[in-house]
Amino acid sequence: MIFVYYICAMNNEIPYNDYGNWIRQQFPFRVQKIAIDAGFSCPNRDGSKGTGGCIFCDNRTFNPSYCIRKKSISQQIEDGKAFFARKYPEMKYLAYFQAYSNTYGDIEVLQRKYEEALAVKDVVGIIIGTRPDCINTPLLQYLEELSRRTFVVVEYGIESANDETLRRMNRGHDFECSRWAVEQTAERGIMTGGHIIIGMPGEDREETLRQAPLISSLPLTVLKIHQLQVIRGTRLAEQYQQEPFHLYTPEEYIELIGEYIQRLRADLVLERFVSQSPDDMLVAPHWGLKNHEFTNLLNNYLRRNNIRQGQKANP
Repeated sequence: MIFVYYICAMNNEIPYNDYGNWIRQQFPFRVQKIAIDAGFSCPNRDGSKGTGGCIFCDNRTFNPSYCIRKKSISQQIEDGKAFFARKYPEMKYLAYFQAYSNTYGDIEVLQRKYEEALAVKDVVGIIIGTRPDCINTPLLQYLEELSRRTFVVVEYGIESANDETLRRMNRGHDFECSRWAVEQTAERGIMTGGHIIIGMPGEDREETLRQAPLISSLPLTVLKIHQLQVIRGTRLAEQYQQEPFHLYTPEEYIELIGEYIQRLRADLVLERFVSQSPDDMLVAPHWGLKNHEFTNLLNNYLRRNNIRQGQKANP
């Protein structure tokens, strides 16, 4: 697998293990994620571990218009299908439980919600976004069984490998918790995703690069990366307005990503490097770039500098 990857890189193709190529290998047809708001909360919102949630979080920044928790899961999926089918009538779909912590509840309730999504016509798999402190053995046993009959990815919000940063984020868990959850999930043969944010206050370039081998050491299948964005109405926005901290420019961030991915193992699938919040919700940074425009700039930089994923990774 690594041999094939480096041949692709030298042939001037994408110089990292790209999610788009990977997901096309998983299915004989085109698939599209449909985001679902299944009505969950988080333990750092409801008082179980804290209140207020993560200081950077506002779920409205990534919920599409059809994703409305007042609607049933089935109806949200049908609305999502109608949204995408205009362009690709033959599309199949992955039900993406995205908003908040989608393993935070009684196992019977969780099973009912997942099975409702999978019962919708043309849904061929499920992606479950959650926190590493919201998983347990009975649920993992169920997800292991589910993964034998359909496509399943459990996606954990890791956010940082620095415990002090996690404390300042109001996450309510440490990095060891993330390691445990990822390892327990992957050991059961369940495809496992992770999500990190680059640029949190207190994490400079050197600290970010220090963390790359730690993230790479986790048995993740897929990794999502994106830049820190300051969203209106969050506690992070209040901190930024009171005492502004450094936010990366596109040029700085691209250079940092180039160094970061060299320290990741070559078989780790990289799903994204950037996020784009609605302009009316974004305090900073204002890059003025669409996601695909950023990706083109990044790929050109990597090729120009002969940078490939895994070049500096520890064996």
